[in-house]
Amino acid sequence: MKKEFQYTSDTKQPTAVLVAVSPKQESVAKAEEYLDELEFLASTLGVVTKEKFMQRLDYPDTRTFVGKGKLEDIKAYVKHHGIDMVIFDDDLSTAHSRNLDREMEGVMIIDRSLLILQIFAKRAQTAQSKLQVELAQYQYMLPRLTNLWTHHSRQKGGIGMKGPGETELETDKRIIRDKISLLKKKLEKIDKQSNVRRKGRDRQVKVALVGYTNVGKSTIMKRISKADVFAENKLFATVDSTVRKMVLHNIPFLLTDTVGFIRKLPTTLIEGFKSTLDDIVDADILIHVVDISHESFEEHIEVVNQTLTEIGAGDKKTLMVFNKIDAFEEKEYPPFEDHPPATVEEWKQSYLAKGTDSVFISATNNINIEELRERVFKLVSDKYYEIFPNHNQYDYNQHWLYKEDEEE
Repeated sequence: MKKEFQYTSDTKQPTAVLVAVSPKQESVAKAEEYLDELEFLASTLGVVTKEKFMQRLDYPDTRTFVGKGKLEDIKAYVKHHGIDMVIFDDDLSTAHSRNLDREMEGVMIIDRSLLILQIFAKRAQTAQSKLQVELAQYQYMLPRLTNLWTHHSRQKGGIGMKGPGETELETDKRIIRDKISLLKKKLEKIDKQSNVRRKGRDRQVKVALVGYTNVGKSTIMKRISKADVFAENKLFATVDSTVRKMVLHNIPFLLTDTVGFIRKLPTTLIEGFKSTLDDIVDADILIHVVDISHESFEEHIEVVNQTLTEIGAGDKKTLMVFNKIDAFEEKEYPPFEDHPPATVEEWKQSYLAKGTDSVFISATNNINIEELRERVFKLVSDKYYEIFPNHNQYDYNQHWLYKEDEEE
């Protein structure tokens, strides 16, 4: 079978070119932004991007994804510069992969889903997340196995005769199906244990941090809980859910940091991480973190909301937290012309006009963090009194008290 890319600290940093097919109705700026995100994904895995190729097509080429002329340009660049891999910003079909392998023999062909799967594999820490990633990898691999055996010759003979490649292909498919079945059984066992823990939390208020990847959720968790939580300026710095138990005066609640979402998140990952995403489904309150300094933050909001709807968590009580206001670049528009909000204050008024429960902060620079805590704990206390209506009321001006719980 074809060797999968594995990067370690002892390995020379691999090089790549990035390839995207952009619909003609999509702006060039948007297409370039998507390629920039793909470059960020590659760098998270330690891959150095040397060049980006983009072609404007209504539909990807049925044979090689890009047109013949563009493919020749890519091949020439890859050969001249000794590039290790070509990364595509969309999923490749079995036919695409097979034909591209033939055209660029010796160069690794990777699509967006496989790149994300590799990042998750690198980031996973707990036994559960490692099993989830392994399951997603096998599910990704199974329909693509035919391409991995094209280098085997087929024996010529009468009807019913099978070559060695075909025989080994069927063996590999059976092995992978058995592995998928075994991994699902192991995850079911772990999920049962997780459900027991969740039942123990049924009488507690549960809050989950959600958002696009790399928006600052882990940093915000640090600020709210005053706990040491891993945070890094890379995509998918958090793969495993992290749970902290906190107490506001006499009001306890659980705060969970969850895996970030992303555009075109592989379906196999959503399915594989179902038990982890259950932390979001089980939450009473969602804190939707947004990087307002990103040019496409409103699109990121849509991606997150769509994913929340897909997993059955789209109708939960939500606080919108617009992070990184210190990095927001104000726009200048000609006077007396209609334009989108150009400053943080204008964005505040925009979301207030929508009736959205929101707060604008900078977690890194500790701006408006006290306001964030007050808003979070007000939501928590309201929910707490729904669960325990006979609990004594308390003064909201009391000091915040914190307790740490274990990571999961």
